[in-house]
Amino acid sequence: MSGRTSVDARARGAGAVALPSPWAVAAFLIAATVALPVALVVAHVGADSEGIWAHLVDTVLSEYVANSALLLVGVGIGTAIVGVSTAWLVTMCSFPGRRALTWALLLPLAMPTYLMAYTYTDLLQYSGSVQSALRDGFGWRRGDYWFPEIRSVGGAIVTFSLVLYPYVYLLARAAFLEQSLCVLEVGRTLGRGPWRSFLSIALPLARPAVVAGVALAMMETLGDYGAVDHFAVDTFTTGIYRSWTALASPEAAAKLAGLMVLLVGAILAFERLARGGARYHHTTGRRRPLRRFPLRGVRGGAAWVACAAPVVLGFVVPTGVLLRLAIDRGGEVRGAELARLAGSSFALAAVASVSIVAIGFLVGYGRRLDRSWPLRTCARLVSLGYAVPGSVIAVGVLFTLGAFDRTFGTFVGGTVLALLFAYAVRFSSLSLQTVDAGLARIHPSLDAAARTLGGGPGRVLFSVHAPLLRGSLLTAALLVFVDVVKELPATMIVRPFDLETLAVSVHRYASDERLAQSALPALLIVAVGIGPVVLLSRAIDRTRIEGGS
Repeated sequence: MSGRTSVDARARGAGAVALPSPWAVAAFLIAATVALPVALVVAHVGADSEGIWAHLVDTVLSEYVANSALLLVGVGIGTAIVGVSTAWLVTMCSFPGRRALTWALLLPLAMPTYLMAYTYTDLLQYSGSVQSALRDGFGWRRGDYWFPEIRSVGGAIVTFSLVLYPYVYLLARAAFLEQSLCVLEVGRTLGRGPWRSFLSIALPLARPAVVAGVALAMMETLGDYGAVDHFAVDTFTTGIYRSWTALASPEAAAKLAGLMVLLVGAILAFERLARGGARYHHTTGRRRPLRRFPLRGVRGGAAWVACAAPVVLGFVVPTGVLLRLAIDRGGEVRGAELARLAGSSFALAAVASVSIVAIGFLVGYGRRLDRSWPLRTCARLVSLGYAVPGSVIAVGVLFTLGAFDRTFGTFVGGTVLALLFAYAVRFSSLSLQTVDAGLARIHPSLDAAARTLGGGPGRVLFSVHAPLLRGSLLTAALLVFVDVVKELPATMIVRPFDLETLAVSVHRYASDERLAQSALPALLIVAVGIGPVVLLSRAIDRTRIEGGS
């Protein structure tokens, strides 16, 4: 036993109070700061709404609950099926076009849900291209044929699933790549084929990552406003907007937000329950390449179709609609303005992604060191920010920074720092969930071994955990970067008056019923996200050596 350990033991034996780790204290302060705006919103739940809340309960609250629940269940199932199946196929199987599909499956991350809603409504509504072509081709009239209604809960579920499945795909693929390949080899020697190995070995080992990805997709769905409003699906989010604006009742909006917080808590509880009490640590350092299962002929073609369909429906089709609109009726936005909008969006997203990944890294590691209830509570509040609508978070941020400015005589509110703080509150859950999933796969014995060799918490963090979490950190950075570029409500409320982003520009044109004029800024939102998508896919590939071609 080292001298320092002996001193610590004698101090504990003498009844000394053990002080928390400085890393845990720093993690608590960071988490508490990020969670404060959400806590302020929740604190207004008990405020008097002057009868408006009772009116909402009697008229529309049940519809909000039912629609939100249907969306959550449908999107959870849809993203899990698409994300896990495609991740397994491109990671463990070999078929024509696999290499290109590996990164192409990430492309829907660059497509905001509100753009998907705009483009598919333009394409599939009664006056859209598809139904018009059917009527012209078959001579049909209204009432002669049945066509699914895009402005419905079902249409919203399909739209969200096509946009959000990459959350599950990213985390599931990273989990498949990081699994101990020796375990899969043992399964093959015991006569298990590729599909039995997937169901009985690989999928259970990847369960923490899959559940984390599904939870992120569900929270994104719960916090969306643009798509559900365009589809005329009343949810908690649309109710909050109407209470805040049309009814002018922040108290009623806060009560709806409080119910959303409870629903988010249920999602997080589902995540913890789905992970169960099992642990998913590596017990061997062997990482020999495993040859991919070859899929040829019909099987290879089916695998290609299964992986290409989400890319076509979630990226190619909406991008094609935007391109057609931009070519046919666009042109009001000049090149210099587009460059300015893209530059401001890219700079904000880059700074925010680095800062928010650092927050998730430090808070996740601090919670690993200290399981005390204050830190756990703050970390859970941080996780709630992603599901609360951006406008509600923006109001909480303005309340927080307003109190700060009045206390210290500063003027932080209305600056870029305020906007970055709003992004941190909104998206820190993305970083924290991804880092937690990565930390769950690092066996605690590695920490203990590093500490016995004289490494302190800081050295363990940067010398042991950071290299092992490289794929998870890159994944978190991409998720945050693309979501910041797409973020609309928080940006509109908190941004400085002289700052305009691509998302704000698209909203401005679309709200004026000029969807064609919004096509070019919308295409730039998509384009900004493509480069990081490709780079991240290659970076994840380099974190593990894969066999086959």
